[in-house]
Amino acid sequence: MPEENNSCVGLNEPRLVVRKFLAKPQYEGAGAIVRRSIGRFELRYFDPFLVLDEFSVTAPAGFPDHPHRGFETVTYMIQGSVTHEDFEGHKGTIGAGDLQWMTAGRGIVHSEMPSPHGTQKGLQLWVNLSSKYKMMEPKYQEISSKNIAETTKDGIKVRVIAGEALGIKSPIYTRTPTMYLDFTLDPGTHLQQPIPKPWNAFIYILEGEGVFGQSKSSASAHHLLLLGHGDGLEAWNKSTKLLRFILVGGEPLDEPLVQFGPFVMNTQEEIDQTIEDFENYTNGFEKARHWRSESGLSLDF
Repeated sequence: MPEENNSCVGLNEPRLVVRKFLAKPQYEGAGAIVRRSIGRFELRYFDPFLVLDEFSVTAPAGFPDHPHRGFETVTYMIQGSVTHEDFEGHKGTIGAGDLQWMTAGRGIVHSEMPSPHGTQKGLQLWVNLSSKYKMMEPKYQEISSKNIAETTKDGIKVRVIAGEALGIKSPIYTRTPTMYLDFTLDPGTHLQQPIPKPWNAFIYILEGEGVFGQSKSSASAHHLLLLGHGDGLEAWNKSTKLLRFILVGGEPLDEPLVQFGPFVMNTQEEIDQTIEDFENYTNGFEKARHWRSESGLSLDF
């Protein structure tokens, strides 16, 4: 075992792992396979996070034309590429290591379809928006892999999708204050990462096996670990292989939540209005009346 390296900032109250479970594969979209950890019956909502999917998609499967309102989708590609297209005319390809932070706001209809060759893998996180932002105009923030803030220190590599770690910051603006960090730990390394005390936070393991939290809970790939209260995360890689995981934290909104599939609002009346808007092509969904993506497929809601 290599000598332990310690990337240390000093935590007074490391967080405990308070819950752990395995994200099992299920079908979503049109034949796509996802491992859903947040947004399933065991964990409907972890304020402000609505859904976390680890997806694996091979054409012709994918996520054809579908709507969103009231939250943000964060797509982070691990392998391969996905082509995105929406009714505003925005279109592009998200490749390995790339990030798309989409604010659906008052309404977006879009498709997300995989490259025709091989299996495409990535993560999609849904971040709730407060009531004051739910009906804002849709916006995109996109960063190519080469431009994502990244650094390595004492055997620990971090890609800063949102927030700050190891002295570097992401340029992403988060309307709901959020941190999203992609860590890779060499064997024998020890990480201490601050997390704002009032925030909810979780870990999702992509590769390897690690030891996490004050209680030193061990977990392997595809496990979600919810963290309790405290000022940061401690993590150890005590194995002989690389450990890769994301650490995500966010400030709770503490607002009422009503969700109907891809629509997330504060009241049932707002959901009813959203369904009416979508069905009648009004109040943000006007362009959906005559738009179809190049895939020509759609999901029913």
